Amino acid sequence: DRRAAFAPIRRIGGARGWYYANGLWRVRGLIDLLLGGVGVRRGRPNPDHLRVGDPLDFWRVEAYEPDRRLRLAAEMKVPGRAWLEFEVEPREGGATIRQTAIFDPVGLAGLAYWYLIYPLHRMIFSGMLESVARAAEAGVRPNGAEAA
Repeated sequence: DRRAAFAPIRRIGGARGWYYANGLWRVRGLIDLLLGGVGVRRGRPNPDHLRVGDPLDFWRVEAYEPDRRLRLAAEMKVPGRAWLEFEVEPREGGATIRQTAIFDPVGLAGLAYWYLIYPLHRMIFSGMLESVARAAEAGVRPNGAEAA
């Protein structure tokens, strides 16, 4: 159902990590710190609950509709603006999880950044989506308890 599918999404980031390639997320945070950004040192204010405006590592919660939608705006140093969005739609027998990475490049540097790291982004974001789906299917309950 929608609630079970959204449970791992609302718990993403912070000490729990990003469900896939956590080492690469930490490296990206270190690079961000070296460039004068926030890095991943902020974590998240609450490990189980989110609200609009909350910091989430080097993201900020821009939109949040419980059990339906989470949109994160990047606060890391990038040559443009970036968002990561998760949406959960009910369907017969379960739910569909949609993940969208959006990048609005600034100038040639922004375009070069996006196309040079596209293969890495594709690997990370597809791995993350698969891992989120597995966590949902395993029955991660909204209170954080695993299904028995």
